[in-house]
Amino acid sequence: MSGSGVLTGFLAAAREHADRPAIRDNGTEISYAELAARVQAHRAGPGTNVVPARHDTATIVALLGIWAGGGTYCPVDPGFPETRRAAMASAAAPAGDPSTAYVLFTSGSTGEPKPVATSHRAIGAAVPSLRELFALSPDDRVLQFASLNWDTCFEEILPALTGGACLVFDADAHSGSFPRFLRMVERERISVLDLPTAFWHELVGHLHDSGSVLPDCVRLMIIGGEAAAPAKVARWAAAGGRARLLNTYGCTETTLITHAVELHGGEDPVPIGRALPHVIQRLDDGELLIGGPALADGYPGLPEATAERFVTIGAERFFRTGDRVAAGPGGVLLHRGRVDRAVKIRGIRVDPAEVEAHLTGHPEVRAAFVTAVTAAGRTTLTAYVVARQRTPDLPARLTAHLRGRVPAHLVPSHIRVVDRLAWTASGKVDRRLSEEMLK
Repeated sequence: MSGSGVLTGFLAAAREHADRPAIRDNGTEISYAELAARVQAHRAGPGTNVVPARHDTATIVALLGIWAGGGTYCPVDPGFPETRRAAMASAAAPAGDPSTAYVLFTSGSTGEPKPVATSHRAIGAAVPSLRELFALSPDDRVLQFASLNWDTCFEEILPALTGGACLVFDADAHSGSFPRFLRMVERERISVLDLPTAFWHELVGHLHDSGSVLPDCVRLMIIGGEAAAPAKVARWAAAGGRARLLNTYGCTETTLITHAVELHGGEDPVPIGRALPHVIQRLDDGELLIGGPALADGYPGLPEATAERFVTIGAERFFRTGDRVAAGPGGVLLHRGRVDRAVKIRGIRVDPAEVEAHLTGHPEVRAAFVTAVTAAGRTTLTAYVVARQRTPDLPARLTAHLRGRVPAHLVPSHIRVVDRLAWTASGKVDRRLSEEMLK
């Protein structure tokens, strides 16, 4: 698929599967024929179209209607503060080119939202690759779980609607209750789940603690967004039912998933996967660079930031991911942390993410955040953990846990149990807000 190929793919699916359900929205089904008619009736004009994105059919109609009219889709969470929404709309405006499919945002170092413009060509290269990776068929029912402000939602929406599958919206997906979530999955016969790894960690913990098993209707569990804990992967073997577990990796700037691997329960460390067929990869001093036809156009209105992260090597354009990786068995990549979070402890370069991974691998830890603290010229690590159940000696046990797994310079000087951490809308620990909250 290229150009407006994803829209063409949807319209082809609508012709082939006209009477099949395209969307089930909280109990109401809409056929492919009806969805296609709504899309044509809601064609939007060219330029950037800012859409209040909600978990409902109207958002899908808006997305495809904008593409049908030659416009650029820009979702904005209506729950964001007005100043944030205004800043996003302003930043997205320069990207309203007919070749641009959508504009999403990543966090910027300046505190302002950083727009990422992705072309129809890029999304058209990625979607068929994902549809094949997921082995989607018209019999599949895919839950729409991800925030509609993040590109993970396109992993759910676009492969499903170009493959004749049914996309399911249900309020119980976001109820905050795992029993309700699991009942919904069974009731709606969900066959494909795409969850943030942090949420999946919690789900595995619930299944293990309650002695439950994932409903048998689920054939594929896709996770991604941060490192998967080996202990949780091992527990999944007993709690995951018949579902295959697919660990994935990708960046907004590289358009959806670029690497994936099926996990079976014995992986430690857990790999991020192998490059998908449409992806070109390169390692530069351990940093993963990604190229290929699915690369985003850049950051509209931010030429310096674009030049810094999107680089040309030889004849190929690459995105600097900022992720350090190493080659693992069978050609998979192993994540070694972030380039930009590195600190030095006793003169040795340390990535706090490595310590966090070991802490979240402990069965008593729900989430962890590790930060560097410098006082009197000495830098040490401090860990903040959210416990499943508070016990007085947990910090001591976690210290012992770490000492049995990592060198001494990776053991935090302080481990503090806290009630909560801050989370981003995409399901990751918000390190900046967590650090401010814990001061």
